[in-house]
Amino acid sequence: MGLSAHAQSDEHPMDTLQVHGFLSQALVITDDNNFFGHSSRGGGSLEFTEIGLNVSLRPHHDVLVAAQMLSRRAGGASSDAQPELDYGLIDYQMVSNQQRTFGVQLGRFKNPFGFYNQTRDVAFTRPSILLPQSIYFDRTRSLALSGDGVSLYHEERLATGVLRTQVGAGQAQTGEDLQSTLRLEDVPGKLKAKQSAIGQIRYEHDGSRIIAALSAAQAKASFDSSISEQADISFRFRPVVLSLQYNEELWSLTGEFALRRTKLGGVENRLVNDVTGESWYFQYARRFASEWQWLVRYDSLTSNRADRNGKSFEESTGGNIPAHTRFADDLTFGLQWTPHPQVMLSGEYHNVDGTGWLPIQDNPDSSATSRHWNMWLFQLSVRF
Repeated sequence: MGLSAHAQSDEHPMDTLQVHGFLSQALVITDDNNFFGHSSRGGGSLEFTEIGLNVSLRPHHDVLVAAQMLSRRAGGASSDAQPELDYGLIDYQMVSNQQRTFGVQLGRFKNPFGFYNQTRDVAFTRPSILLPQSIYFDRTRSLALSGDGVSLYHEERLATGVLRTQVGAGQAQTGEDLQSTLRLEDVPGKLKAKQSAIGQIRYEHDGSRIIAALSAAQAKASFDSSISEQADISFRFRPVVLSLQYNEELWSLTGEFALRRTKLGGVENRLVNDVTGESWYFQYARRFASEWQWLVRYDSLTSNRADRNGKSFEESTGGNIPAHTRFADDLTFGLQWTPHPQVMLSGEYHNVDGTGWLPIQDNPDSSATSRHWNMWLFQLSVRF
C-alpha cells in the first residue's frame, strides 16, 4: 500500500512527478526471409529500435495523470520511428483501501491482453527479445496495443491471493501494419477503426506463485475503397486468451492458448473471410547467478483450424500464396544478462517452420519466402 490519503494530501503535486525512459537496439540476422528490415542480407538488420519516455503526476491523492511517447522502428523507413502517443490517460481511483481498489481510466489506455501486452515495448518486462508471435503479433500490433476510450479496473485482495479485473471500450488503433497484412497497402482508400471492447480477469495466488488470466476482445475496422475495382471491406477480430504461469524462486513455467476468430466482409474467399485461428506456446525460464536468465519456448500458430497445413488456402489462390504462410512453429532459445538494474544484454535463436507471423511489409512477395528458416537476435537495452 502507498501513503495514506492524509499524508498525500500534504504533498505538493510536483513532488509526485516521475519521469522514466528506455531505449533498446537490436541486431536481427536471418538465413532466409526478412524480419524487421533486410535481415537476410550482409550483416543483418539494425532496424529494430525502441525508445520510450513516460511521465506521471498525481494532482490529487486519488488521481493519476500519465502518458508515454514511443518511437519504434521495426523495419521500414526511418520515418516510421516518428514518436507517437503510446498511452495517455487520467486515472481516478474511486475506492482504495486495504481490501480493494476500484478506478476508471479515460484516454488512451493499454489493452489488458494476455500476460505481456500492456508492457510489451519495454524490454525489461519481456522474457525474451521477441514475445511469442503466435499471441503477440508484431505484424498487426497496432490493433491489440491500445484503445481510445474508457477503462474500468477492480482489484480485490483475498486471503489467498489477489483478483484483478479490467474492462475497456473505445476505438482501436489501426496502423499501416494492419493495412499491409490485409494486403491493401497499395489500394486507394482509408482504413478506419471502429468501436471495440476488451476485458480481462486475472488471479494471482500465494504471492504470484500461480497466476491465471482470461482475456477476451472484439476489435473492428473498415476499409472504404476509393476505386470501383475494390469493394469496401469490414474487419472483425475476436480473440480469447487463456494464460497460466507457475513461479518458483529460480524458474518459471508459462503457457498461453488463444482462439482467434477473424471475419472479413467484402472478401469472397471462404478460407479467409470467416476463420478461427489457434495459437499457443509453452515456455520454461531459469534464473541463475543472480544476473542471468535462459529460456526455451515452443510457439505454434495456425491461421485456420479447418485448414491447418494451408493447402486448401494455397489452392484457392491458384498457388500464388504458399501454404506455409498460414502457419508457424517456432522453437526459441534465449539468454539475458542484467549486469546492472538499468542495463540488459539479450540474445536468442529461433528455428521456424512456416511464415504465418512473418511481417508482410518486409516480405511483399510471399511466394519468394522459405518455409524453413532461422533467426538470431541480439539486443542492448537501457532504462532510467
